[in-house]
Amino acid sequence: MSKTLWPQLLKSKTVPKTMRALVLASGIFALSACSTFLGPSNISVSQTGVGQPQAVPSGTLPSDAVIGRREHPIIVASYGGEYSHRRTEIMLEQVVSRLLVAAQQPKTSFRITILNSPQVNAFALPGGFIYVTRGILALANDTSELAAVLSHEIAHVTLRHARARTSRAATSQLVDRVITGVLGGNAQTDQGVARSRLSLAAFSQGQELSADEEGVLIAGRAGYDPHAAARFLAAMNRYASFGTVAETQGDDFLSTHPSTPNRIQRAEEAASSFGAPGLVEVDRAGYMAAIDGILFGDSPEQGAIVGQRFIHPDLKFTFSVPERFELQNLRDAVVGVAGDGEAVRFDSAEVPRSMDLEDYLKSGWIAGLDARSVKRERHNGVEMASGIAKTEQWAFRVTALRFQGKVYRFIFAARSQSPQFKAGASSTISSFRQTKASDLRAIRQVTVRLVVAGPGDNADTLAQNMSNLPNGKTLFLLLNNLLSGDPVVAGQSYKIVQVR
Repeated sequence: MSKTLWPQLLKSKTVPKTMRALVLASGIFALSACSTFLGPSNISVSQTGVGQPQAVPSGTLPSDAVIGRREHPIIVASYGGEYSHRRTEIMLEQVVSRLLVAAQQPKTSFRITILNSPQVNAFALPGGFIYVTRGILALANDTSELAAVLSHEIAHVTLRHARARTSRAATSQLVDRVITGVLGGNAQTDQGVARSRLSLAAFSQGQELSADEEGVLIAGRAGYDPHAAARFLAAMNRYASFGTVAETQGDDFLSTHPSTPNRIQRAEEAASSFGAPGLVEVDRAGYMAAIDGILFGDSPEQGAIVGQRFIHPDLKFTFSVPERFELQNLRDAVVGVAGDGEAVRFDSAEVPRSMDLEDYLKSGWIAGLDARSVKRERHNGVEMASGIAKTEQWAFRVTALRFQGKVYRFIFAARSQSPQFKAGASSTISSFRQTKASDLRAIRQVTVRLVVAGPGDNADTLAQNMSNLPNGKTLFLLLNNLLSGDPVVAGQSYKIVQVR
């Protein structure tokens, strides 16, 4: 979806936070937003609750612990909550334990959280909070590649980069004041704020390169393949251009950090001190067994796209769009784009219970709204209000609805108010209803599974296991860091994505 379309609808001084989120980055690519701490204690993998370390490490800047504990629930909420997969959690504990010993930080406290997000991402907050997403776990192919990600975060600690950013707390407070005072948002719940804070807290490019190189050394001393860092950076670079991933990442690490070729080259140079590639066991089999069965892609708990329908099992609603639309479930909204120049966005808004939906549409957040067009509607027992807006280049139809105490919005955009555009908007809003048992049964779960290569297999024959999925072959090659026609090892496991 075009990122230049929606701002034309909105007045700059009163942009609602859910609309701002569309033009903000959806996330930061792996190893991109790192902030860490100094001090002793122990390791654990976060499974439920706040997930804070068991003790505030001595020697830590007080602001680090305060910021980490405050931001943790916001970050977790921004990335779809926590994800539990016991075999993976055990593996993470074991890897970090080895890395901390190699980094001469055996008593350092870290709390590792698996985020329920398909994005390829890993980062840390002050106070010992480290995060890896489901997406980065699905992309890695051995334990050494995962160790490269985690050792990068630990390297920021050993290099004492946090000491160079003692103004972090003041900066975070400034972000709060800007969001609350200027934009009118809630700094504790605004997902854009969480991403802004991570960006503001990010290390410099020089620090990132230093952490890359130090991370390679830590991983190598821990007995992991030091060449895995360069290998995984290359895999992430390939994956960044796949499908809608590049479209939804926004300002990812490829644009805000040192260029990937430069990082790969320097990582290889650091790894060369340990010898040539292939001299160290990468523990591919152990890693594959640990991630077998993890969820892939969007979590059904965050809503599922089934054909032309969007179904949200937790919020208990569903709606359908016309056949010409292709739906995508983004972090802050569901968007649909038609090849003939139409688009639709579905999101939520914070509206006081006492405010009438018609008054909400007329409250000033829609540019070019024809107030006379605003009218009440009711479909499937759901209260709604709809209106028409027009800007120089775009025509809009906007609907706000109140369902189970929450307000949701449909925003339809096209070049003109054609009969097809009007009919499509009308059919979509009239399809909004509470879910039924049959809707929930239609949701399918997508998971990472393993397939064992046979004597006559190569990358292309194994990719046929995903031929029933759109771009299945390309996705198979990317997930296994293979090229078309590459040889595979008989008896070795490879990742496939399976719908069930």
